[in-house]
Amino acid sequence: MNKVDRYVLSLFWSSFLAGLFVFVTLFLATDAMSTVIRYAAASQEGLLKYYLYYLPDIIHRMLPVACVVGTVMAISTLNKGSELVALFASGLSLFRISRAIFVSIFVLCLADFFASDSLLPSFTKQKNFIFFNDITKNPGKFQTIKTDRIWYRSKNTLFNIKTLNAEGNIAQGLTLYFFDDQWRLIQMLTAKSVVLNGAEWLLKNGTISVFNLDSSFPLSDQFKEKKIVMNEDAHDLRSTGQTSDLLSMSELSRFIQRNKEAGLDTVKYEVEYYTKLSFALAGLVMSLLALPFCVGQARSSSMVKNISITLGLVMGYWVLHSSAQTLGQHGTLPPFVSAWIANILMGTLGVFLLLRLRR
Repeated sequence: MNKVDRYVLSLFWSSFLAGLFVFVTLFLATDAMSTVIRYAAASQEGLLKYYLYYLPDIIHRMLPVACVVGTVMAISTLNKGSELVALFASGLSLFRISRAIFVSIFVLCLADFFASDSLLPSFTKQKNFIFFNDITKNPGKFQTIKTDRIWYRSKNTLFNIKTLNAEGNIAQGLTLYFFDDQWRLIQMLTAKSVVLNGAEWLLKNGTISVFNLDSSFPLSDQFKEKKIVMNEDAHDLRSTGQTSDLLSMSELSRFIQRNKEAGLDTVKYEVEYYTKLSFALAGLVMSLLALPFCVGQARSSSMVKNISITLGLVMGYWVLHSSAQTLGQHGTLPPFVSAWIANILMGTLGVFLLLRLRR
């Protein structure tokens, strides 16, 4: 690393950190205001804990945009001061000048991927716990999602689900525990499969056991189908199906495999699995795409116009990325393609534009 690399890196890191701070602050302020308005009764302590656990996820989401801002600001600053022209005259190409930036972004992407994979699931669980317990004051709706089963509590009822499809309407491996007001077990239901239709659940191929204080043994009976009506706060488990942000890559992979073995649709989970990988390189791809515009536009217009064009490209990337994910979740595109197509297309476009500069 020579003096040019160190100088370029100083420009990049200062702009990157400033951009990350601004975007994280804006996101926090906007989200906090909407939360306070919606849950006016929430305590300040609860809100503070909630956003402390939410902060790592916000940083993870804003990191790619901050990388783009850092790249654009660093190269545009060189261009504005005619330093870029001098570097070109000395025989350095645009990619060589920005090489240190892309190495830094790549290292950032790797660090963010491993940190988010190992830390974000636990932070998200804590965030959800505080949200339901301290902010919404509805602890019964908090779900603890483990790698092999889902536990859920609704008033005096506990139930365990082995697998749940992404739509939250078909479950397998259900066990229901019913307790009285003194939390003594009075009834237990098991079912191999369940169709969840709002508050009405259709249990198939199961057993029912009734526990009586006057008897040492429970009374048991089998059934092929049985309808039960759950409490209102447990009638919708669709949010329980959204488990990808609560699982690491390895846990999500095992989760997908178990759902496949159970005969459930795993397309949504597979899209989210590959998206975790593709998102890790989003900052690198978007910075590569933005790099050519830092030169061509800065010669005839202001730095503000450069940043506006670049942010427009970033928005285009996110639109393509989100649209591809939606198509993948509906089965129109294969999961791998839907997760990676934005990176492939935008990365290819960035390389093409760089080659056209011939520098």
